[in-house]
Amino acid sequence: MHWIALRWLFEADTHTTTPTPMTADAPTLPTPEALGWWALRYTPHVAWQDEALMLEVSACERLWGGRLQLMRQLLADNPAPDVRMQGAQGATSLIALARLRLFVRQEQRPKDMPAGLPLDTLSAARTHLDLLARLGCRTWGDVAALPRGGLTRRFGAELRAALDAAWGLRPESHAWLTLPDVFEQKLELPALAETGPELMWSANRLLSALQIWLRGRQRGARALELQWTLDLKRFNGVNLPPHQQVTVRTAEPTQDMAHLRRLLSEKLALTTLAAPVSWLRLRTLETDPWAGASTSFLPEDNRKGDKLHEMVERLSVRLGAQQVVVPSAQADHRPERKQAWQPALHKDPPPTDKPHKQTKQANKQAQAAASQPDVLYPPWLLPEPQLLEMDGERPCYRGPLSKLSGPQRVEAGWWGDKEEGGQPALRDYYVAESPEAGLVWIFRERHSARFSAGEVRWYLQGFYA
Repeated sequence: MHWIALRWLFEADTHTTTPTPMTADAPTLPTPEALGWWALRYTPHVAWQDEALMLEVSACERLWGGRLQLMRQLLADNPAPDVRMQGAQGATSLIALARLRLFVRQEQRPKDMPAGLPLDTLSAARTHLDLLARLGCRTWGDVAALPRGGLTRRFGAELRAALDAAWGLRPESHAWLTLPDVFEQKLELPALAETGPELMWSANRLLSALQIWLRGRQRGARALELQWTLDLKRFNGVNLPPHQQVTVRTAEPTQDMAHLRRLLSEKLALTTLAAPVSWLRLRTLETDPWAGASTSFLPEDNRKGDKLHEMVERLSVRLGAQQVVVPSAQADHRPERKQAWQPALHKDPPPTDKPHKQTKQANKQAQAAASQPDVLYPPWLLPEPQLLEMDGERPCYRGPLSKLSGPQRVEAGWWGDKEEGGQPALRDYYVAESPEAGLVWIFRERHSARFSAGEVRWYLQGFYA
């Protein structure tokens, strides 16, 4: 057996045995559960023991190049770069923990291991230090030399069992850490928060834990929920809900915490807290398998800056979903209805209350036509077709129009649009030339046998450059 003990120390903890509590000015440190998940990358046997994270590495150390190389790798891969991490090794977990405590106190390890270890480095002996000192016991070996029966009757079985485990006379038992299937972490705030931005410091700790979980599970986050617990049940005579929350969604799975942090900051900046907040909880709503990031040897392919979808998501959160829109192809042959605008974060068209009576085959054909525009379509379309004046039977737009090509026949809306009173669109399109406007795109309305004939009308649909 071989153990590694790790501990994260702030500067104020260097000469103390009690970690400094988290404050708003302190560096962020992932939660204890997340630190254990990080250690699972190196060995499946990870457990917390008092203030240290214990790793049993006898079965996997050779995979990392030996004990020394593994220790260097652990120190280099510190999950909290702003917080000092220290480690020590030993044949048992108790010896590794005792050596770590000596290292934190900057004391030399004894030559006789483990008999020469100071007694205050053994957790099971800390409640009996005064009495043991009066008996002349200063080290582990002094206590181990006492009669077993008398030691057990006077100090309990725990101390004797700890000494036996330290010498390897009995097996150790630990509650091994495992990686959960779904991420959900709860954290108490160091102080009550009254505004949304004040929640970000503690949210950063949860995001650090999320990143470790995503890497361990090889997943990418698609949707997250940050929930906070209100410290009051009633405020200004109004009953308050126990919780509030915001949801963050991304277009693609991501492990980039900087992007999620920006999205969450934008959400919290626009959020008004109903009451002071005492607890935070972060959980994943949707994750996808993570394929990893691919890079190129070509320098022009490794561009710096945000990805397009990240910028769109951030602007949508800041300005509102309805203010950042993208075009969406529609299943319609009419040029003015081939494209619609919808929020960039909701690319799928919303369902309608009264679906069209199209067949599946007609819908597929219309979708194909919408996604493959005709080469005769002009680069500039009017928002709505403009009715043209007539000179006898000749349409006019800044002078009489001369038809150059056509007709291109379009029949759509036969399923009966409510906006058009159930009238289908029967059109013949032409490319025409205007004496002043140049090339234009016009169409003539045709009449169906189902509807009464009337005056022939011509419309202007678009312009050519």
